[in-house]
Amino acid sequence: MKEIAAALGAEIVGSRVLAGGFSHQTSLLTLTSGPVVVRVGGADHEIEAAVMAAARGHVPVPEVLKVIPGSAMVLEYVAGTPLSEVLDGGFELGAEVGRVAAAVGAVTFDRPGFFADASLAVAPQSPWSQQLPEFAEACMAKTARLDVSVRKAWAELCALHAPALAAIDEQAHLVHADLNPKNILVSRVDGRWRVDALLDWEFSFAGCPYGDAANMLRFAADYPEDFVDGFRTAFAEHLPAEQDWLYLGQVLDMFALSDLVTRPAGNPVADRAAHEIRRWVTR
Repeated sequence: MKEIAAALGAEIVGSRVLAGGFSHQTSLLTLTSGPVVVRVGGADHEIEAAVMAAARGHVPVPEVLKVIPGSAMVLEYVAGTPLSEVLDGGFELGAEVGRVAAAVGAVTFDRPGFFADASLAVAPQSPWSQQLPEFAEACMAKTARLDVSVRKAWAELCALHAPALAAIDEQAHLVHADLNPKNILVSRVDGRWRVDALLDWEFSFAGCPYGDAANMLRFAADYPEDFVDGFRTAFAEHLPAEQDWLYLGQVLDMFALSDLVTRPAGNPVADRAAHEIRRWVTR
């Protein structure tokens, strides 16, 4: 942390660890020049910084103050309340989050896929509809979180639904890919809800925005119904085409669910993903 303070030309007068993802540590540093947020670990910080710069102007994103290659990323501190703490904010809050979630997809690229470098060049890949069966089968082969019958049923289910993704294989919009209540800061301004920042862009890629909606709604059974109704209504209003986005988003989310259950024991999100997979295969 002293290296980071030196890079910013300031001294640390206080620090505390913030809640964050399982792939990195996030800390709030109070410097003589003011508060900053520091992310240590995780994916390529230079790529993430470039993604955030591309998203700025379309959605609220913290300013990247410094990238220390291979080490850390220093971000502007944004005041706000994690959405996870105020999900009872009603239809209006859900609609504001849905509007911002849809706006992420306003950023477009030449083709779908994952970013190869900080120029945001997209690496060539096979279509999602072809990738899903093989990806799901590979994930099921390396997890002990599910019993054998469930793993087999899930791989078969992914193969069954994968062809539907042909309808969105060519879409190349920016996808946040980790859009959930802990990565969204909100506030109440003049009697209305406002999204102040979308955080943690490390998993972003070019693809279909329906995946972000599915990520957000993955555990919707735990959210107030009016919030969920608001989110769905506003997200749908900003879609560029008429498609069964709820279904296609759920099929896209099969990638995430398959990957999540391979995480080490004790990961609560992975345990919840396992519960979702069991629910899928038994319904």
